[in-house]
Amino acid sequence: MSAKGRPEILFPLFGEIQKLKGIGPKTVPAFEAAGLARPRDVLLSLPQSGIDRARKPSIRDVVPPAVVTVEVEVVRHQPAPAKGKPWRVTVEDAETAFQLVFFHARGDYVPRLLPIGERRIVSGKVELFDGLAQMVHPDHVLPIEKEGEILAFEPVYPLSNGITQKQMTGAARSALGLAPHLDEWIDPGLKQREGWPSWLEALTLAHGPQGFDDLSPTHPARLRLAYDELLAHQITLALARATARRSPGRPSVGDKRHRRRVLAALPYAPTGAQARAVDEIARDMGSEARMNRLLQGDVGSGKTLVALMALLVAVEAGGQGVMMAPTEILARQHLEGLQPLAESAGVVIELLTGRDKGGERRRKLEALAEGRIQILVGTHAVFQKDVVFRDLRLAVIDEQHRFGVAQRMELGAKGKGVDVLVMTATPIPRSLALTQYGDMDVSVLDEKPPGRTPVTTALVSTERLGEVVEKLRAAVAEGRQAYWVCPLVEESEVSDMTAAEERFKRLRASLGEDAVGLVHGQLPPAEKDAAMARFVAGETKVLVATTVIEVGVNVPAASIMVIERAENFGLAQLHQLRGRVGRGSAKSTCLLMYQPPLGETARRRLEIMRETEDGFRISEEDLSMRGAGDVIGTAQSGLPRFRIADLERHAGLMALAQSDARTLLTIDPALEGERGRSARVLLWLMEQDRAIRLISVG
Repeated sequence: MSAKGRPEILFPLFGEIQKLKGIGPKTVPAFEAAGLARPRDVLLSLPQSGIDRARKPSIRDVVPPAVVTVEVEVVRHQPAPAKGKPWRVTVEDAETAFQLVFFHARGDYVPRLLPIGERRIVSGKVELFDGLAQMVHPDHVLPIEKEGEILAFEPVYPLSNGITQKQMTGAARSALGLAPHLDEWIDPGLKQREGWPSWLEALTLAHGPQGFDDLSPTHPARLRLAYDELLAHQITLALARATARRSPGRPSVGDKRHRRRVLAALPYAPTGAQARAVDEIARDMGSEARMNRLLQGDVGSGKTLVALMALLVAVEAGGQGVMMAPTEILARQHLEGLQPLAESAGVVIELLTGRDKGGERRRKLEALAEGRIQILVGTHAVFQKDVVFRDLRLAVIDEQHRFGVAQRMELGAKGKGVDVLVMTATPIPRSLALTQYGDMDVSVLDEKPPGRTPVTTALVSTERLGEVVEKLRAAVAEGRQAYWVCPLVEESEVSDMTAAEERFKRLRASLGEDAVGLVHGQLPPAEKDAAMARFVAGETKVLVATTVIEVGVNVPAASIMVIERAENFGLAQLHQLRGRVGRGSAKSTCLLMYQPPLGETARRRLEIMRETEDGFRISEEDLSMRGAGDVIGTAQSGLPRFRIADLERHAGLMALAQSDARTLLTIDPALEGERGRSARVLLWLMEQDRAIRLISVG
């Protein structure tokens, strides 16, 4: 099979949706709007529940309201007595009588459907109305000989755009008729061990459930189909990783002279996790392949030191390094954190942001091009065309989700075979890390360096606001500093700002005009920076803020964090905010203020925060409570949209798919062997065009 065109065996599944039975020109737009443009899309949309329509002798056997299928004799008709009133038909089953009810019945429709004295099979929801059993608008009314048309267990599909169950069921049956037998792409040992059916069998079982057990996400047919999606995704990432590794890197081997000086200047020894990460990075940088590594560490796990050590490897090897941050505040902070250490090693470090203008900017760019600046810290300004390095070897990117893959590549183009290290402070559950960063190698910092004090977390009702302000006044009098994070207001950014401004005014009235500062998303950048700078310098004691301070702000003197209406925040956000305190030697507190009464989920979230400071545990809990898209924010996460796989329920499958995909490509890099060719068909089926392009390039 060429990498250029879709294999012929899949043509029927990628034909027009109109080819399916029961879909005419009028229904096509509804199906297309629901993301069901081809038979393949219908096949991959599985039923989400079911209705038991197995035939019962009588409705007396069920407890209403319930769906019943029963044989009846038609006894009499009561036509609608007036407009807007229903037409009623009395029927009898083997043991009792009940009524079928039809609203808006036109002409002779009902008498033709249910002639008096005839027997019919009816199926629908039986309910009690004034003590009488009735079935309003039965789902099925059929002559006895057509009873087979009613499935004993009817699948129920998720619907939208006005598509009916009948249309969806018909389309699914018809699409199954087009599904070919495909050669197996799953490793035979794995398939046998898990007891999974073949692809076609799995689809047939998933669309034809015989009972509620068949709808479970852990049913072998569903697991198999979920695995197919995850495997296609992981093959794509593994191909991207293999391609990146083939693109020539440049070995950067340092002699440790700068690193030794920095370690000597540190007031404490690095943690085991830091030392391990530094070794992994130095090993990658010294190899022929380009490094593409993720450094994942919880709030305060010491990522900055690891990043500096990596940058020093580049400098020791005679090159330059760059560290990118998403905002100017963060870039300045990185500079402040790195500068004293870099200087202790005799290394020149400089900052470049959008603020640098004219002669100042020109001077920096010249020094950079001549190699006199060895480490550059900057914002997006580093991407500009006129920023030229003499010999860029390492790019460190902070807070991954603000930078897409394309930008990582753009930065890589600033040098020859640039190594890339991405840092994220958001602990991501393993299944999501594999989904988002499956093309990267991962180093995890799971220990806290010395000098970080544990943060005491308490839950306080908003009814005790006055008390909290009094305690804050006492703390400020002792010279302590605090953050006060204002509630997230759903309606709009503007109301977030109003909430922050209101709280700012009230706290100033209680604590004094000069004691309180304010930052929110609507402030001009210069004012935001100035307010932050006053707080960092200790001129203001309390900083009222919206969530703009969530990422990266470092003020060691701040030891109190108040989060108002904490129940409106996600777990990851609460964890990030709490991480802003406990950075100095002072005992730190985080107050989660909530508005009673608390819902079950909100209570659970706040209790988890009180129980643990372990970001990885918090992220796993967050995933199980909110779902994958929300944890990273699907809109900007680049998370693939899976139709069948569910990242919470199928987390274990993701790790399996990753190791399977990497093994397959190790044995058969071009996917030309027997299983490799089947895997190509899977990639076409799952529309992994990126992977297909990578094979054709490879």
